[in-house]
Amino acid sequence: MKKMLLSLTLATMMPLGGALASDATPSAPDAEVYFISPTDGATVTNPITVRFGLKGMGIAPAGTERENTGHHHLLINTDIPPLDENIPMDDQHVHFGGGQTETTIKLAPGQHTLQLLLGDMYHLPHDPAVFSQKITITVTE
Repeated sequence: MKKMLLSLTLATMMPLGGALASDATPSAPDAEVYFISPTDGATVTNPITVRFGLKGMGIAPAGTERENTGHHHLLINTDIPPLDENIPMDDQHVHFGGGQTETTIKLAPGQHTLQLLLGDMYHLPHDPAVFSQKITITVTE
């Protein structure tokens, strides 16, 4: 219920049609987002704890307008979405609009890719976009 209320609140704060590319929030020149864990090539078991790292910028919840801040989005088994559009919200684009820096997920056994993308207060990638390298993990159970 809290997630639904937060989503509705954020939706009312967005301009009609979402933010536009010209509205992109600038990122800090030295900003970097990365995985603390798991690491690329790791073999893991469920549940999987994923820890996010960020250098050169700070974390702020969605809807918070503060210079050089954003919030994490975990991309699972997908590529970076269009950088001039709001980041989708689905099973492959997991939002951490509360400012979370880690999560626990469950994935089916097999290989999976993970990537991080920092979003601004409107879930729009910064300009320039701040995203991690894509990592591959293997889930054994």
